[in-house]
Amino acid sequence: MLEIHHITKHYGSYCALNNVSLNVRRGSIFGLLGPNGAGKSTLIRIINRIAVADSGQVLFDGHPMTDDDVRAIGYLPEERGLYKKMRVAEQAIYLARLKGLSYREAEQRLRWWFDHLEIADWWNRPVQELSKGMQQKVQFVVTVLHRPPLLIFDEPFSGFDPVNANLLKDEILRLRNEGATVIFSTHNMASVEEICDDIALINQSRVVLDGSLSEVRQQHPDCSLNEIFISTVARQQ
Repeated sequence: MLEIHHITKHYGSYCALNNVSLNVRRGSIFGLLGPNGAGKSTLIRIINRIAVADSGQVLFDGHPMTDDDVRAIGYLPEERGLYKKMRVAEQAIYLARLKGLSYREAEQRLRWWFDHLEIADWWNRPVQELSKGMQQKVQFVVTVLHRPPLLIFDEPFSGFDPVNANLLKDEILRLRNEGATVIFSTHNMASVEEICDDIALINQSRVVLDGSLSEVRQQHPDCSLNEIFISTVARQQ
């Protein structure tokens, strides 16, 4: 689905990514891991064509990614952002239409999601009346509403209580089982162990560990994923 070849990105004299290469398998859940400042969000922005790499290439479905391919991505950024004074349904439908859905199609899909998540009473409420967690749930729905084949979530569990975090994990697994490819960046190692097929660990702008979760566990049979994460990062210091 996605091939990342030798991506390098500088901001002035600071190297955010240094010769990063990764492959994301179609129909998998790919965990992008690393400490703060490692380069994860920069890589996600480059995939979404929000930022431009200094060198390297991103291939989508076997061809160099273009602006048109961005419509095939559902992106939930770490910095959440909804228009506070707009009503929930009005805003969600507007954003879905930007992704190519008709008004009728967007409304039908949105009503299905609101019924599915038991949040139908939020339909006409202004966004500013919703809690942070409620707003994040709406943004998750907006991200997946146009049924993109590639979903990218940056810290998707941030701000959720355990019940809603588990609900979101179940929805991500269901979307994967229905054919979506998922990339998500997180610090929550328990979530990674529960749902990821493949992982990559970025530290100090470089990929220092990647592979299937089962392979990583076989290489470190007596360690939890969190212990592997900590020891791998410590070796790079």
